[in-house]
Amino acid sequence: MLETSSLEIIGQPVAIEIPSAPARRRLPPWLKRPMPQPDMVFTGNVIRDLRLETVCESAKCPNRTECWSQRTATFMILGNVCTRPCGFCSVPKGKTEALEADEPERVAEAAHRLGLKYVVITSVTRDDLADGGAEHFYRSVLAVRERTSATVEVLTPDFLGNRQAIDRVIEARPEVFNHNTETVPRLYHRVRRNADYRRTLDLLRQVKATDPGMTTKSGLMLGLGETVDELLDVLADLRAVECNILTLGQYLQPTPDHLPVERFVPPEEFDEIGNLARGMGFSLVASGPFVRSSYHAGEMAEASQLAVVSGQ
Repeated sequence: MLETSSLEIIGQPVAIEIPSAPARRRLPPWLKRPMPQPDMVFTGNVIRDLRLETVCESAKCPNRTECWSQRTATFMILGNVCTRPCGFCSVPKGKTEALEADEPERVAEAAHRLGLKYVVITSVTRDDLADGGAEHFYRSVLAVRERTSATVEVLTPDFLGNRQAIDRVIEARPEVFNHNTETVPRLYHRVRRNADYRRTLDLLRQVKATDPGMTTKSGLMLGLGETVDELLDVLADLRAVECNILTLGQYLQPTPDHLPVERFVPPEEFDEIGNLARGMGFSLVASGPFVRSSYHAGEMAEASQLAVVSGQ
């Protein structure tokens, strides 16, 4: 569709055509979120005061209102600039900065001030670092443990398959080790550029082989053009490496410069896929339009452990 404007040349108005930006898909009714609540301000103040990054803000998470209103947040370490050009993610890309040595302690202080019982630590991908930031993950987990009694979940990049780096994070003994698959293999070249599907599976396999008692977790976005058969193949691969917890959520285009939404998956379809996944043996499945990797992560981890104990 073209818009018209006018340009005056030597006193004569001339109509010119200006290409309009591609229309973004309108959100369906089930993708509306509530207004901010009072405690959202408190959470934001703590994060700003301690000069921390959160994936809630950087990735434009649609659940930020709910989570911050409940005084929870997912801390993002290793800076706020990513070294990978993923087509779905709004975290800034470009030149990275040096790591801040006191960041682990600041994360721990934020967890203490917010009174968190469950802490999720994630990061940008730092392929420019020899260990991909694994030591920083290790120190952050230990700092949170020293300052609080919280359970800790890490949501890590793939560390380019560096087994020593992955082992270093495992040595911190987070209760949950999360690494997202994000999408089906066919779409990796446009959704997760510079990532590798097999490398993702190998990381999850390594965690279980090193510490069989550690809970592993992975998540995928729906609505990027995947088919149900492709999705089920991925879920079978995740179960083959003994992944325990699965999250499935709707992809939402963060800006017009990112990958478009191919389809808004209805809630009832999320329910159907979630039931199929449960039948494949995951100890816990969260499947819905607003589900994200760290959304209600504490409740999910607790429910997963209860399911394991009860033999479900």
